[in-house]
Amino acid sequence: MNMVFEKARAFMYRNARPLDLARFQYHFENGSKETVMQVLSYYQNEDGGFGHAVEADCWNPNSIPLHSNTAGEMIREIDFEDNQHPVIKGLLKWYASGECFNGKTWDITVPSNNDYPHAPWWHTESVSACHTDYNGTAQIAGFIARYADKESDIFKLGVRVANEAIAALLPEEINDMHTCACYMRMAELFERGNAINDIPFEELKKKLHQSINKLIVTDTSKWSGYVCQPSCFINSKESEYYPANKEIADYECEHIMKTQLVDGSWNIGWTWGGNYPAEWAISKNWWKGQWIIQNLLYLKGFGLL
Repeated sequence: MNMVFEKARAFMYRNARPLDLARFQYHFENGSKETVMQVLSYYQNEDGGFGHAVEADCWNPNSIPLHSNTAGEMIREIDFEDNQHPVIKGLLKWYASGECFNGKTWDITVPSNNDYPHAPWWHTESVSACHTDYNGTAQIAGFIARYADKESDIFKLGVRVANEAIAALLPEEINDMHTCACYMRMAELFERGNAINDIPFEELKKKLHQSINKLIVTDTSKWSGYVCQPSCFINSKESEYYPANKEIADYECEHIMKTQLVDGSWNIGWTWGGNYPAEWAISKNWWKGQWIIQNLLYLKGFGLL
């Protein structure tokens, strides 16, 4: 196991962008949350939103929901608590501005994406199956509930959007893994923000359990591609979604260890389909840093690191 970690660690120091190296250092080398926030701030625009390819499949430098939600996920990942931090205050300000918000959801794609290198699914005219109304928006509502002042208008907006998001899926199951992950993060963020009384929390959790159990692909022969594995939703044996998926979740630990590449990284299961080959080569390397963090956190959560 030490060899798996050391090979991954070497890749990070040789290849990772500073943001992902700071996250790696926080999770595995006693690095600080403040350093992560400081590096993350360089992706934040003056209006408070995020751009500059913080989401590595889209090189749009402008403030857009995709990048802003990605930044919010990194803030959640390190469990940053200070809602008065300039990065968080700026991001809440951007959400409150109404930019890229149609009154119900934040846009999953924006026209300016087309002006910069990007994956096909972030093209404005894309009809990707992941482009559901609440992919992104549900998690944004959770971020707002976690960090906004409970007397503020933006907090009330976050609660309204969350309730509309839950109403939209009930009694339907969530059939897209990205959207389901956003609902799961929304539930977690409402819980951390002590705001679960503002939404039908138990109904949401019941729907999440049903959906997650069906979304996880148990045919491991398909795992070489981009499919829903347990780590999309489960990060340790303490996860409430673990008991119903114990066998396949345990197996993913073995899968991670045996599929590490010689350079210490893991294969990325998607491409940009031949578009922007030079930029994709860079983004692919950025994603490898992200994948290393995700895989090592999974092993750590299962007591193997």
